[in-house]
Amino acid sequence: MVQTSTERLILSIQADAVRAIVRTADAGGLEPDELLRLLRPDPLTRSCVVILIDVGAAGAQGLHRRLSLCHHVSRVGRVKIVAGLPNADLRTVPEFVAGVENAGWDGVTVAENAHNPFLPLALAAVHSSRIELATGVAIAFPRSPMMMANNGWDLQAASSGRFVLGIGSQVKAHNERRFSTPWSAPAPRMREYVQAVRAIWRSWQTGEPLHYEGEHYHFTLMTPNFTPPALQTPPPPIKISAVGPVMLRLGGEVADGVSLHPFCTRDYVNNQILPRLEEGMARTGRIREHFEISGGGFVATGATDEEVAEMVEWVRYRIGFYGSTRAYWPVLAEHGLEDLGQKLNELSRRGEWDKMAGEVDDDVVRLFAAVARHDQLTDAVRERFGGVSDSVSFTKPFLDPDLVEELKTIPTTFSGFDERAPALGTN
Repeated sequence: MVQTSTERLILSIQADAVRAIVRTADAGGLEPDELLRLLRPDPLTRSCVVILIDVGAAGAQGLHRRLSLCHHVSRVGRVKIVAGLPNADLRTVPEFVAGVENAGWDGVTVAENAHNPFLPLALAAVHSSRIELATGVAIAFPRSPMMMANNGWDLQAASSGRFVLGIGSQVKAHNERRFSTPWSAPAPRMREYVQAVRAIWRSWQTGEPLHYEGEHYHFTLMTPNFTPPALQTPPPPIKISAVGPVMLRLGGEVADGVSLHPFCTRDYVNNQILPRLEEGMARTGRIREHFEISGGGFVATGATDEEVAEMVEWVRYRIGFYGSTRAYWPVLAEHGLEDLGQKLNELSRRGEWDKMAGEVDDDVVRLFAAVARHDQLTDAVRERFGGVSDSVSFTKPFLDPDLVEELKTIPTTFSGFDERAPALGTN
C-alpha cells in the first residue's frame, strides 16, 4: 500500500492549453492497476486524461514511472470543436491535419460518401499527435464486424488512443442497391454489430477465446496468426448514427455516444432525441456525462457576409436533399413542415434535384443551422447547439486560434468516455 505522502505531477499539454493535475505516490510494491485507480484527473482541472502507466521495480528509490497520454484530452463540460477532414485527395491530409491541430481544434471527422473514411484517418493518425480522429460515420452493414474491428484497432494503435469509431446503418435502398447488402430491421442488427465488435476487441486485448453468437453475426474462431498485438490504450469508443426513436434508444443503451444527422433542429433534439437517449441510458444505468452527442445541425459561417451567404446556399441544398427522404420527415413534422417534405420527395422522383433548394426558405435554413460571420459565431453556435451537442463539426474549418478557443468556452454536459463502456451491451 501507499506509505509516503503524495506528490503532484502536472502534465502540461501546451497544444491544447490543458493542464491535468495527477496525484501519485511513492508506491513500493503497488500493483499497476492499483496505481491506475489513484491516477485520476483532478476534477478542478476540468480535463479528462487517460494515462498509460508502466511501472518498474520500486525498490528503495520508490516508483519508477513512465506516463504517456494514451487517449485524447478533452475539456470536461466544454464543447468539442471538430473539423470535417476532406477525403477526396489523400495527398492534402497531412497539411490539413497539421493546420487544424496547430490552430487548437479538438479533432477531425470523416464521412463515408464518395471515398473510404479510414484511409485519410490513417494518414491523420501518423501526422498528428493530439487531435481526436473519428469516422462520422462509416457504413456498418456492408462490412463484417471483423473488418470494422480491424480498422478500428489499427487506427487506435496508430494514433495512440485517439480514435473514435462512428458507424451507421444507412437506409434500405443504399444497402440493397448500392452495396448489394441484404436488409433487415436495422436496430436489432446494429445492437449485435456493436456487441460483436466489442467481443472481438475483448478477445484481442485479453486473450480470452472469441465467442459471439447472435441472430445476425457469429464469431467463434480467432487464431494467433490473425490476432493483432494488444493495445497500449483502451479500445476505441463506439458511436452510432441515430435518427428514429428505436435507434436512439439503442444508442443510449449500448453505444458510447451518438452521431446525430445534421438534418436536425434544436426543438427536435430537445423534444424527440434527448428523451429517447435517456430511456436507452436508463436501461444500462448509464449517465449523460459519459455519453457524447455529436452534431445535430449545420453551421454556415465565414469571415464575410458573402462567405456566409455562400455557405447558406450549400446548407439550403443539403436540407432540400435530405428532406426529400421519408426517413427524415419526423424532423419536418416537429415544425409542421410535412408539406415541404412531400414537395421535395416529388422533385426527387422526377429527378429535379436542382430545384430542391428553391423550396427551402431562410426561416427553414435557420431552424437547421447556426448562421453567422466569424465575429458573431460563438453566440450563434451557443444558441443553436449549447447544452445539447457536445461536439460541433465545421465543414470548412478556419485557422484562427482565438476563435477556436472562444468557441470552446460553450458549456456541455459530456465529461469524457467511460472506460467501462466496452463491457456494456455484450452477449
